[in-house]
Amino acid sequence: MNERSTTNFLLLIIVIPLVFYLLKILSFIFIPLFFSMFIALLFLPLMRGLNKRKLPMPVSIIAILTIITAIFYLGGRLIKISIQEILSADNAFFDTAQFKLTGLVESLERFFGVERLAEEGLLSHYFKNIDMFSSLAPTLDFVGNTLTMTLMTAFFVVLFLAGSINFQEVMQNVLFKQKFSSVKTFMKIEKDIIKFIWVKFVISFFTGVGFTLACIFFEVSFPVFWGLFAFLINFVQMVGSIISVILLSLFALVELDPTVTLIVFIAVITGVQVLMGSILEPIFLGKTFSINVITVLVMLMLWGFIWGVPGLVMAIPLTVFIKIVLEKFSGTQMIARLMSGS
Repeated sequence: MNERSTTNFLLLIIVIPLVFYLLKILSFIFIPLFFSMFIALLFLPLMRGLNKRKLPMPVSIIAILTIITAIFYLGGRLIKISIQEILSADNAFFDTAQFKLTGLVESLERFFGVERLAEEGLLSHYFKNIDMFSSLAPTLDFVGNTLTMTLMTAFFVVLFLAGSINFQEVMQNVLFKQKFSSVKTFMKIEKDIIKFIWVKFVISFFTGVGFTLACIFFEVSFPVFWGLFAFLINFVQMVGSIISVILLSLFALVELDPTVTLIVFIAVITGVQVLMGSILEPIFLGKTFSINVITVLVMLMLWGFIWGVPGLVMAIPLTVFIKIVLEKFSGTQMIARLMSGS
């Protein structure tokens, strides 16, 4: 018995790195697959409601895809408005920003002892080795990969909604022996992940609104852009909120004079993040959904290393999925409790 346990443990040590290696190598398949799974989970209750009303399956799928398309259309409109907002800025703003940035960089150069010729510009000094044409190729590859993954995600969403990919049956065949256990676990996963995504969406939305209103009140440029940026990056748990506050504070430092107004502005946007992310979000999610800080950081680093930015966005939903599955087996319940900190 001890030899069998040792063998199983050694096999587990070999299998886990292999699984993560395959997830990284086949990211072009797994990223849209998991993205589509989470999107489909959001609309499965609506799909069931439409089926109860005896609507044909194709009609129900078209209705849900129309809703998803409308959401992306509104997002595209916001992005367009923020871009127009930046392009409509007058030259005086960019001249002022360039002047303050130059002064900030020169202060940092004096502090770190960096030598630069007086007549040499910042761009020519720090970016002289960058070839614009060679840097254009990765950008085009990124756009092409994003378009491909978007189409694949839409394809997988249709398969999930139509039932061609039945996640509950996959769990039953792979993880559980009994149908009752797989159904119960799937219902728990669906409920918790839907709750997390909706709470995260609402919290991120009001965080973006708070950033936009703060920029308008303190007359900081590009309020729509900063609100949209705060909304999007807030989906990266913990790290996103810090990045949004730091970047907007640096931008305000360039635009506003270093007075009490600047300090109050930074305090306001920090307060918005603390209120939304550290107070309201845990209240809405509840204690049963708790995942400790160490687990969050480890999962962010792990999935960020495997899948990059998409991994950072999906890190917490994937962690929730793993935690729920681990709770269903007596041998791994201790790991699930360690993840939740309880």
